[in-house]
Amino acid sequence: MTKLRTLIMGHKNPDTDSICAAIGYADLKSKTEEGEFLPRRAGEINEETKFVLNYFKVKPPKLTESVKTQVKDVEIKHTKGVDKNISFKKAWGLMQELDVVTLPAVNSEGDLEGIISVSDIANSYMNIYDSRILAKANTRYSNIIETIEGTLVVGDDKAYFNSGKVVVAAANPDMMEYYIEKDDLVILGNRYEMQLCAIEMGAACIIVCEGAGASMTIKKLAKDHGTTIITTAYDTFTVARLINQSMPINYFMKTENLITFENEDYLDEIKEVMATVRHRDFPILDKNGKYLGMFSRRNLLGAKGKRVIMVDHNEKSQAVDGIEHANVLEIIDHHRLGTVETIGPVYFRNQPLGCTSTIIYQMYHEKGVEIPKQIAGLLCSAIISDTLLFRSPTCTEVDKAAGLDLARIAGIDIEKYANQMFASASNLTGKTDEQIFHQDYKTFALGKINIGIGQISSLNEEELSDIENRLLPFLVKLHENSAEDMMFFMLTNILEQSTRLICVGSGAMALVMKSFRIEEGVYEINDSGVIELASVVSRKKQLVPSLVIGIQM
Repeated sequence: MTKLRTLIMGHKNPDTDSICAAIGYADLKSKTEEGEFLPRRAGEINEETKFVLNYFKVKPPKLTESVKTQVKDVEIKHTKGVDKNISFKKAWGLMQELDVVTLPAVNSEGDLEGIISVSDIANSYMNIYDSRILAKANTRYSNIIETIEGTLVVGDDKAYFNSGKVVVAAANPDMMEYYIEKDDLVILGNRYEMQLCAIEMGAACIIVCEGAGASMTIKKLAKDHGTTIITTAYDTFTVARLINQSMPINYFMKTENLITFENEDYLDEIKEVMATVRHRDFPILDKNGKYLGMFSRRNLLGAKGKRVIMVDHNEKSQAVDGIEHANVLEIIDHHRLGTVETIGPVYFRNQPLGCTSTIIYQMYHEKGVEIPKQIAGLLCSAIISDTLLFRSPTCTEVDKAAGLDLARIAGIDIEKYANQMFASASNLTGKTDEQIFHQDYKTFALGKINIGIGQISSLNEEELSDIENRLLPFLVKLHENSAEDMMFFMLTNILEQSTRLICVGSGAMALVMKSFRIEEGVYEINDSGVIELASVVSRKKQLVPSLVIGIQM
């Protein structure tokens, strides 16, 4: 039985907590529950997180840019592919057995070569074909033997009947020479003289009906003339009626302009295609073009979406694309309540702590599961990052106790390690303005106003000043085509515990001044759209709540 797969993901533009919480919770869930729990990321990893993962030798989670429902998320019909040379009769039998209306023709390499449907078979029966259709279809003798339930007496069942016509020998031998030609297939009875005549006329094959056999003389003559002999218990009428069912499906199957989908395709995109055609089944291929199964409109009814657990966020604007299509199972977070709507009830754990990884730490203890050294290092790093090594106003005693215990498990000197980690985050050499901007950027819906807030933390004041000069014009230009009403960017000095806030957008500067009750001598306002905010280092606990109050004032 296939294990249920659940993706554990943080927000777009992930920070260290978003990545490490996902990895840690995936490890815990894998040890305590049935199923497959996979950490994923919704964006590029920043320099600080790269340092953390490299330090503890942990591979980054795979990138998942959308959790829209894909074909691979839906149960498809794994109809086995057939050889293109099988007979119509066998194809029809398989359709009845498998309860399908379409069969895929697949070669030994797994490549789709065509499809045959019930309607194709029906049309072949209704159309009137000439007596040479069996040869035109290049019919293998094994198909003929199988179709009429015959026995090969002389010849090679792997050979093909590919020249001549089908003849029913109902006349006396004197008349047969007028309508039997070289390479014909002759259906006849048990009369020796008719069998002899057909062989001497150069028939490619004779089918002896009604259970009659062939004498030793006839067998020898057939071998000498290269004539195949097949015997069957059916009468000549039944054989004549069945013979066309021995034709290979490749003669009638569709091979061009096939409508196929890949298992990576999104359902909302293929629905439009499916609505424009009358086909009932569509072949599904993998990324290498290999056949996987068949997909029908009925499969759409069972689409449940990807199973997702959200960590370190609960707002749709911050979530991975397509979250509205996903089956959200849990939310583990430490931020304000946002706007994610779920299909059904979910396990929602939201605690007023400085870091989501602190919650994951608690859950390990609650489940009685020992925290691995690597995971401890990741969770500790996330707490250091989110609380600025316990300096942030968001930090609680619970965060501090968790961070110190995790450092002990991971075997690191937390002060020394934190300085290394912060220094790695401060190294923005070679980064473009866009890369710096998106390193940690989140959007928020504050009432009727949509705002975006980015943040960079650094130990280097000179570096922050350089970034300020670069990002202000970048934000102004970016805001022109942005969906956000206002944009803010926090340039946070870890050592001085202060932030210079870039403000862009109509009323952005005024909102900050009102929100923080700017007074002369407390905050410095310059002419470049930047406000100096002393003792402000937290986006979650200081900036966003203050802006919410400012909007409501």
